[in-house]
Amino acid sequence: MKLHSNVFGEGQPFIILHGFLGMGDNWKTLGKKISEQGFQVHLIDQRNHGRSPHSDEFNYNILADDLATYCEEHHLQNCNILGHSMGGKTVMLFASKYPDLIDHLIVADIGPKYYPLHHQDILDGLSALDFEILKSRGEVDGELSKYVPDTGVRMFLLKNLYWKEKGVLGLRINLEVLIKNAHQIGVELPEQYSYSGDTLFLRGERSNYILDEDETRIKKQFPNSIIGEISNAGHWLHAENPTNFLQEVLEFIKK
Repeated sequence: MKLHSNVFGEGQPFIILHGFLGMGDNWKTLGKKISEQGFQVHLIDQRNHGRSPHSDEFNYNILADDLATYCEEHHLQNCNILGHSMGGKTVMLFASKYPDLIDHLIVADIGPKYYPLHHQDILDGLSALDFEILKSRGEVDGELSKYVPDTGVRMFLLKNLYWKEKGVLGLRINLEVLIKNAHQIGVELPEQYSYSGDTLFLRGERSNYILDEDETRIKKQFPNSIIGEISNAGHWLHAENPTNFLQEVLEFIKK
């Protein structure tokens, strides 16, 4: 599968993987700032997301192998790799399977443990969108607000909107397959998988995705890891406190 990406800057490769229902474009502002520090940044759309191809297959093994194929196609090695949420699970598994391709690994607000399904309201809201009736971004936002009251989350989801043809809106994500495989998003990184390279886990101060009691398991599977915290931020830590997030990332990969 040929993944879509935006690439900018020159230097050591720096790959960024978005979370569930997101796309590489969510990271454009931060990606540009990272590229200014002497890196070639790759903002990748994972399969069934953004502008990447759609497929009936969707699990972390496949997503990790997609990334390996991408690195091979673009002749990338010695990469800094950052993954947020679902992207974080992808890069954890990728690092375990393809350690020789990585210089530094950064996992944003997700751990290797199992997470129960918690996107149901969002998926219900997206499923309720009838694009034969809804003809503007504002109308879509109004319908979605019945299911997703948080404005910030809706703005994130609405980035998936595009004009399929004149007057006809659609979603870039492969919603049907993502709903069918939503249970895959929270699966644990099996305990036999580990990575001993330099790893930074970043959690949001107001997020409950990485708890203090998760540190033991993180250290077991990622023995050379440190856990940092981004203040005044929840799960979307890179968007809620980008200055602090960027500082932590650059300090880690430059030390």
